Amino acid sequence: MGFGHGPRRGGMKIEDAADQRKAISRLAAYLKPYAWAIAGVTLLIILSTLGSLAGPIMVGKAIDLYIIPGDVPGLLRMGIILLGVYLASSGTSIAYSLIMVNISQKLIKNIRADLFNHIQTLSMGFFDEHEAGDLMSRITNDTDAINRVLSNGMVQLISNILQLVGILIAMLVLNWRLALGSLVVLPLMVLVTMSIASRTRQAFREVQFNLGALNANAEENISGVRVVRAFAREKETIDQFRSVNLNNRDAGIKAERITALLMPLIHVMSTVAVAIIAGLGGWLALRDLISVGVIVSFISYSYQFFGPIRQLAQLYNQLQSALAGAERIFYVIDTLPTVADRPGAEPLPRIAGRVEFDHVCFAYEEDKPVLKDVSLVAEPGQTIALVGPTGAGKTTIINLLSRFYDVNEGTIRIDGHDIRDIQQKTLRRQLGIVLQDTYLFTETVMDNIRYGRPDATDEEVIEAAKLANADQFISRLPQGYQTKVSEQGSNFSQGQRQLLAIARAVLADPAILILDEATSSVDTRTEMHIQDALLRLMEGRTAFVIAHRLSTIREADAVLVINENAIIERGTHAELLEQRGFYYDLYMSQFRRAQSIAAD
Repeated sequence: MGFGHGPRRGGMKIEDAADQRKAISRLAAYLKPYAWAIAGVTLLIILSTLGSLAGPIMVGKAIDLYIIPGDVPGLLRMGIILLGVYLASSGTSIAYSLIMVNISQKLIKNIRADLFNHIQTLSMGFFDEHEAGDLMSRITNDTDAINRVLSNGMVQLISNILQLVGILIAMLVLNWRLALGSLVVLPLMVLVTMSIASRTRQAFREVQFNLGALNANAEENISGVRVVRAFAREKETIDQFRSVNLNNRDAGIKAERITALLMPLIHVMSTVAVAIIAGLGGWLALRDLISVGVIVSFISYSYQFFGPIRQLAQLYNQLQSALAGAERIFYVIDTLPTVADRPGAEPLPRIAGRVEFDHVCFAYEEDKPVLKDVSLVAEPGQTIALVGPTGAGKTTIINLLSRFYDVNEGTIRIDGHDIRDIQQKTLRRQLGIVLQDTYLFTETVMDNIRYGRPDATDEEVIEAAKLANADQFISRLPQGYQTKVSEQGSNFSQGQRQLLAIARAVLADPAILILDEATSSVDTRTEMHIQDALLRLMEGRTAFVIAHRLSTIREADAVLVINENAIIERGTHAELLEQRGFYYDLYMSQFRRAQSIAAD
């Protein structure tokens, strides 16, 4: 989609590691509008945590006050109270979970919208360096990683921290000796957790990167399936995908191996803590320094204490994945367009169509010039043909005129306006573009033609199609103008897609036309229909035509011959033939080839 471009530089890469606190701060900014809702969630978490903390104490009291003395009515009353506490705790837990899911979905919607909206503002150079599949992965997979943490992880974080603090206080209040004994393994647990967790962030960043590469490969090969089939490259494509998929698998295994170590180690240490409580508690009980109910409460608290630690360790892994995704998202959002409207840029008024290139130089990559000192003038209504070998810089001239890229030196003016001083949107609204490879959206035929002017009526769309010689074949379609276009317009021929593109340009009513190899991929009969439609479209408009078949530009007002990044010849078709230079050789080689084909 779009014009030719410079070479893809460097492919995909993992961006430099960002400060975790900065990523968290950026995510917190998205949470700010929901501050009151989060405060309510926090209050519900506190109530739920208090209920869960009250349980072990009540069980211990029930053993000491009712079970050992044999007080059945008292035990029944305590059981009812305990049931009520647990039901209330569960109810508040359900409530805050539902609220947090709602918040996280709204927040992710905002992040995705900001990311997608910003992508629409980025310059073509950005898309030269980033595959569509990788960008799609950032919009979907990376935001999903954040969503998993926000919807559940944030609640777990608050709840687990409150539980840890509450349990620690409760244990110290019940018996400080047993509390210190049960916590003897805590420093070792923290050390192990931090040691393993420090290795997980890079592992999860590699997982996110490889997932982006996998999506990019799949998107490219599925979109290009016809080319794959045409050249019988199924096996090579499968092998290529297998290689990318294996990289993704290996990165996933590496990350999961690191995280898998954490849970068993924490479980072992928590079991050791329970054994310490049982042993130390029994010793204290034999000396009448502690009751059996307190020991039971401690064991229950011990399981509750190390449970949040295990969950926090798991949450840390999820957080690393989310932060890796956040880095990739904010990398795109923080990327500034290389082509941007200057402060105070004015809208471009309706133009006559005079175009001037004044000593223009340009390079996609430094020290690799594509255009050198190019100057040209197109008067309103003139047709300028650009010819030359592949890679000479023809499409680059069009890219610069459309301001997909900015010139490195020189100036491009339209009706005397430096195009860097005017708003890009108003510039492109006055450009009509018909490409060799027409892109159609998966909408109706009517919607595709209307794309260039959304406010056009159905009657105006049909009139544009008639002027473009497209109405005849559209009328024969099963649903006419309401026929759905399949992905990439595969249910239409190349010529039909070209006619729809011409109808789209007719409806937009541009002052300047850009025709990039518009008839090079169709048969002679279809070319005649397209040429007739193009002549109607070009009438009264300035047109730049990149022509593959030199026979199609005989009537151009000027032909610019581009070779080795510069204009080497200029004049009319007849004048250039008389010069017997580069254009003459190019034309005669095509003429002889056509004669040879005709003779065969």
